[in-house]
Amino acid sequence: MTKRQIKSLACIAVVAATGLGAAAPSAADSRHVVRPGESIQEAVNAAKPGDTIVISPGTYRESVLITKPNLTLRGAGARTVIVPGAAKRSANACAQAGNGICVMGTEKATVDGVRIRALTLSGFKKNGIWATRTDRLTVRKVIAEKNGVWGIAQERSTRGVFRGNIARDNAESGIFIANTIDREGGAIDTEGAVVRDNRLTGNRIGVTVRRVRNLSVARNTLTGNCGGVFVVGDETKPWAGAMTIRNNLIHKNNKFCPGNTRLPVIQGSGIVLTGAEDTVVRSNVVTDNVGSSPLSGGIVLFKSFVGALNTNNVIRDNVVLRNGSADLANRDTGTGNTFSGNMCQASEPAGMC
Repeated sequence: MTKRQIKSLACIAVVAATGLGAAAPSAADSRHVVRPGESIQEAVNAAKPGDTIVISPGTYRESVLITKPNLTLRGAGARTVIVPGAAKRSANACAQAGNGICVMGTEKATVDGVRIRALTLSGFKKNGIWATRTDRLTVRKVIAEKNGVWGIAQERSTRGVFRGNIARDNAESGIFIANTIDREGGAIDTEGAVVRDNRLTGNRIGVTVRRVRNLSVARNTLTGNCGGVFVVGDETKPWAGAMTIRNNLIHKNNKFCPGNTRLPVIQGSGIVLTGAEDTVVRSNVVTDNVGSSPLSGGIVLFKSFVGALNTNNVIRDNVVLRNGSADLANRDTGTGNTFSGNMCQASEPAGMC
């Protein structure tokens, strides 16, 4: 052995003895892998902010409650399925409410930066995903199907991103964004929430944005629902609106849904504004939505269930064809609403095409 080799070995020995040669903590140290038969909730409980919970392909019978920030829940898309578990007295609040995954903050502290990606939530009594008092929640490539109320829903929250999801055959809306669901109140500023590139089919309404402001609904495909996109407000200020509905493909939303205490029968509705202001509806393709409801038609302005009017909304540059009873319908007496540059064949009142 040469002097150079001996010197090198001595250096290695010193480094090893002092611990300087130990491997740096791996990124894998912040990953929690859950396999079939294991508990997603236990992994969430053990995780720290910034960690990722990787859910392996399989079926998991449970509900998951997230109350800490900056966690990522990531599955394998259609191969990772979460369904309701057996009723247990010790079940978490999410399971007790009948939801699949809940992200829940408090009035004093929002839960920020949670990411839910690439998994399936099916058959829950209420909602597939339910979020309240969150900031920057991201839901991507999730399948939410056959849930008893909403597929993916959020209230009292800001800067949410809902992108590339599939919400199908849910009893109410596929995606639902609201100020609050348990009392009346003015619209909240979502600070730029995004509903984009989703596919919404077979729901009562594809996308509902209720009493919220400052968001965009863009590049979604909505078909086979009773109604496509609903912007819902009431008389409480600030009103719903100040949002953009653009570049969506909305066609054949002709499923029949009975009315309720808030709305009449829904069938054949493309885009409906009720009690909204300062909303821009542009560059959408809205075709073949046909029904006989007061809300039926391609793009419809209709007073809210408490009589609030639509004001100062802009409907422009849309392709709106073969909708019944009209492509464009202003069934409201609100002021400042404008229709321009739309390709359509029939309007109520006449003259807007």
